[in-house]
Amino acid sequence: MKLVACNGNRPLSEAIAAYLNIELTDASVRRFSDMEVFVEIHENVRGEDAFVLQPTSYPANDNLMELLVTLDALRRSSARRITAVIPYFGYARQDRKTSPRTPITSKLVANVITVAGANRVVTLDLHSGQIQGFFDIPLDNLFSAPVFSKDILERYPGERPMIVSPDVGGVVRARGLARRIDADLAIIDKRRERAGVSEVMNIIGDVRGRMCIMVDDIVDSAGTLCNAALALKEAGAVSVSAYVTHGVLSGGAVARVTSSPLDSLVITDSIQATEAMRLAKNVRQLTIAPLIAEAVQRISDERSVSSLFD
Repeated sequence: MKLVACNGNRPLSEAIAAYLNIELTDASVRRFSDMEVFVEIHENVRGEDAFVLQPTSYPANDNLMELLVTLDALRRSSARRITAVIPYFGYARQDRKTSPRTPITSKLVANVITVAGANRVVTLDLHSGQIQGFFDIPLDNLFSAPVFSKDILERYPGERPMIVSPDVGGVVRARGLARRIDADLAIIDKRRERAGVSEVMNIIGDVRGRMCIMVDDIVDSAGTLCNAALALKEAGAVSVSAYVTHGVLSGGAVARVTSSPLDSLVITDSIQATEAMRLAKNVRQLTIAPLIAEAVQRISDERSVSSLFD
């Protein structure tokens, strides 16, 4: 097995390699003076099972290009099988036409990853399940639920929190976590009657006197999450926390979370934390390195990956 790390999240790549007790493959992923990406593999990979570790988070285009060039370098070096391990799959929110004359960029990205040389893809908590169908190669979509449920049970022993989906689209994800920890489920129905009018949040479920934990896949601007936390508090929730897989947290999102009613925002290290995220008093990060490392090992050994979530 060969693990090739790009620059998108070097600490996570090193943690995965440490868990597997192997060294990262000696490779250079660098830029020319005009920022053109250049990749060179300094080890023999002929006939090897190669895994490229690279989230396509900010800067999304640079990280995506690094991934594609690395895949091509391995393909031309005669690697036996190449697996793109993408903890955060960028462009996942462009998974359908939202209005006339707009792209479906998730499908485009799936195409270029395949053409670049990937034989398989591993990712984590895709924004929507249909993206799996955009690939004509095998795709393993891992789930952060085991990591979240373990942390919740350790943090709140003997308590029965209420799991909350911050929108109707995330109900399946929230229900899955609620089932794992034997918790009740509530849903926030978010509506905007017309442009320029603030959102109205209707809470489906009785949260009065309950400890609420919101669950989502991506937090970007954090506006919806913070508004939902406020609505839950106004509805009588004792405390409100959030567990979100991918902490994009762009712009002023960290400051928004810090000043919000959220007691804590827990994210994974699928995206490398910024300094602002590390310093925020109510933002905490969990590692997914063991989860991804186990999946990589099972793929290499031709064993079941789905059994990780049984």
